[in-house]
Amino acid sequence: MHFGCLLQVVHDVDLQKLPVRFAMDRAGLVGADGPTHCGAFDVTYMACLPNMVVMAPSDEAELFNMVATAAAIDDRPSCFRYPRGNGIGIELPVGNKGTPLEVGKGRILQEGEKVALVGYGTAVQNCLAAANLLETHGLRLTVVDARFCKPLDRALLRSLAKSHKVLITVEEGSVGGFGSHVAQFLALDGLLDGTVRWRPMVLPDRYIDHGSPEDQLAEAGLTPSHIAATVFNILGQTRDALEIMSCRT
Repeated sequence: MHFGCLLQVVHDVDLQKLPVRFAMDRAGLVGADGPTHCGAFDVTYMACLPNMVVMAPSDEAELFNMVATAAAIDDRPSCFRYPRGNGIGIELPVGNKGTPLEVGKGRILQEGEKVALVGYGTAVQNCLAAANLLETHGLRLTVVDARFCKPLDRALLRSLAKSHKVLITVEEGSVGGFGSHVAQFLALDGLLDGTVRWRPMVLPDRYIDHGSPEDQLAEAGLTPSHIAATVFNILGQTRDALEIMSCRT
């Protein structure tokens, strides 16, 4: 989005609280489309707007639900992002039009201990894959689909921070996005003053050149193996982190 267009979003939409819906394609890494089309910054500049609802689906079924959610929001603007390429293969019922979600509510996909992976958008799938990988090493993680960057599910985040030792946010977006909003909430709520540790996993602060989605994800450090290694490192299990990265294909 050109920044002149963003000015229009601020003045003509968000300030007026108009129910305009923004469907933002090519979210995150985009493979052969390269750095000019990489959707790295949308969460950062849309979620800073006071009245905007900002959401991202973790799979194609959730995308249907978020289209329905945006259509149902009639008192403020909203946006949802979705990636270039195929879905993960979820079978959808014929005539499916999605179900509106409760705005600002995430969901727990897997219950675990000590460590919670809080994924945003397509990064949720890599969080699940990382959790499966870590389970073979005897670690059972909590995996969360945040769904919304704005408004955040504060009750869920508060509960996670109080019941886990480590929170890791994962997203295919730049610094200043979902993880930064989570950190702001945790800090102001005093949840970082205790024993819980938070780590963000975001796109690096540089442009990533053309390549396969898999290669780009590896260069960004956001593969399931990278997520698993981050968990091991924060738990002080450096040898396990090195081992899991050496086995990465």
